[in-house]
Amino acid sequence: MHTEESPSRSKVRWVVVVAALGYFVDIFDLLLFALLRKKSLTDVLASQLAATPQAEHDLVLKDWGLWLDNTLQMTGLMVGGILWGVLGDRLGRITVLFGSILTYSVANLLNAVITDVEVNSMFGFLHSFGLGSAIRQYEVLRFLAGIGLAGELGAGITLVAEITRREGRGTATTIVATVGILGAVVAYFVTKAFSWREAFAIGGALGLALLVLRIRVVESGMWNHIRKHGHRGAIWMLLWPPRRLVRYLCVVFIAVPIWFAVGTLVKYGDVIGASLGLPAAEKPDPGQAIMWCYVGLAIGDLSSGLLSQWLRSRRKSVFIFQCITVAAICAYFLVGPRSQAWFYASCGVLGLGCGYWAVFATTAAEQFGTNVRATAATTAPNLVRWSAAASAGLWVMMERWLMEWPTQTPRSAEAIAAIPWQAAALTGAIVMVISMLALLGLRETYGVDLDFEEV
Repeated sequence: MHTEESPSRSKVRWVVVVAALGYFVDIFDLLLFALLRKKSLTDVLASQLAATPQAEHDLVLKDWGLWLDNTLQMTGLMVGGILWGVLGDRLGRITVLFGSILTYSVANLLNAVITDVEVNSMFGFLHSFGLGSAIRQYEVLRFLAGIGLAGELGAGITLVAEITRREGRGTATTIVATVGILGAVVAYFVTKAFSWREAFAIGGALGLALLVLRIRVVESGMWNHIRKHGHRGAIWMLLWPPRRLVRYLCVVFIAVPIWFAVGTLVKYGDVIGASLGLPAAEKPDPGQAIMWCYVGLAIGDLSSGLLSQWLRSRRKSVFIFQCITVAAICAYFLVGPRSQAWFYASCGVLGLGCGYWAVFATTAAEQFGTNVRATAATTAPNLVRWSAAASAGLWVMMERWLMEWPTQTPRSAEAIAAIPWQAAALTGAIVMVISMLALLGLRETYGVDLDFEEV
């Protein structure tokens, strides 16, 4: 164990505050596209939509939304999770906190000015790289933003976990996660008050402003100690031996339902709501559904984190909230179709049930040694976020499977319209079973000493 003097309480509090604000901006920027999906794509794809029948507009926007968000941005998160995780263990937690926020802030600022470029204009050279159109620029910048957004939570949680007392570690990380989740709520109101371009610019500017606050942040003493020797940031150490890989996968799988709920049930609530039978006049607004979901997530994160402290158990807290999530998914499909108000309420309850993200993030940091802790704590949340693409793909696959299921008589229009929600319900059942089984593979980490290395 290292003997370096522990940072003062004021420095610890400052790290917690800055990490919380960083995650706030991270979530603000992460959810911007989901909140601005229809508004921005309607503008960027105006010529394509003009040549498409009005009845097919939602389908076009859904397909592009899945591609830009669930595929490109989430794949960027996965790539960035590996990049920033390794750098966090090799170069330090603070290096990642600076590098990641700079990357996604610049990407969002550039996202605010995407446009179709004339070949003979000053920026005509972009055509040589296939970036002459606004939609191609959108694709690249969502991927780059994903890479940048990948580093914030893992590095912040790792740093906070390593400099706080073991008994108060869960409370500190809960504060970070709860404050961060509120970034989505603020983002909703920003997107309502400003144009989609202005909203992206605000998100980028917030990130750059936060860089100034990070100047006084202290590095982890545990990392300062181990940087002088041993393997650091060796991602293969998470893959071998097999028992460590199983532990890592179990950490990831316990949180997959969270991003299935956010990435499919809530973000595409307009599509699923219509499939559930809500009339066109009461079709849910994805932005408002996301806002209510994140209100629930903030309450859930605070509750699950404090519950884990009270029960002195991360595993028990996660299990209780997994059970709440199962009930919330059922309520989404059974109560949500009653009206638009009930649908938004079900999204809020769904967020509450999925609000064990704080405990998950803390667990991801506590399960592994200092030499690979940032790698584990950064890659795990981003693999979970990337799972939104996998669960959305499973949803689409289930739709096709149900559509092709042989029947004795031709399907009615109502039966065909119900397929999207039925496919989503089947997908939800699958991810919940996987999540609850994964919890069995994790050891209890409440109050464990984090000053150890993986060998």
